Amino acid sequence: MNKIKLSISIVIPLFAGFLGSIFTNTSVATWYQTLSVPPLNPPSWVFAPVWTVLYIMMGIAFYLVWRKKETGRDIFWSVWIFFVQLFFNILWSLLFFGMENPMLALWGVGMLWITIFLNVIAFARVEKKSAWLMLPYLVWVSFAAYLNYAIFILNS
Repeated sequence: MNKIKLSISIVIPLFAGFLGSIFTNTSVATWYQTLSVPPLNPPSWVFAPVWTVLYIMMGIAFYLVWRKKETGRDIFWSVWIFFVQLFFNILWSLLFFGMENPMLALWGVGMLWITIFLNVIAFARVEKKSAWLMLPYLVWVSFAAYLNYAIFILNS
């Protein structure tokens, strides 16, 4: 095991989460508190630990792909789509919390879901364990999409 690569792999998604939290922190205690939320909306304290665990799992999944000795198209696309989905992860926070725009955030969460799904497929081609580690993230973003949609409908 390459501990430096593993550490970098975990820090990358945690840093993406930190960037997203910059947008979240600006409105979670203000604008978000004024919204009508759906019945399945978890308490606010749930989000930070869940996202932290998901970011760590994403980092481990990325490490398992990055540590592969061979090179090729499958590894290139796996790494590329991993960073694309991280971009959409940050973008969703900007759209929903930073811009306070649930409608635009629906587009963002849709793009995020698609890129995570593609990332799972790409990782599966390189390292099956990586794909399995990404599935809880896909499930959580599916739930986030439901919440985003419900908030949009309830507050339109």
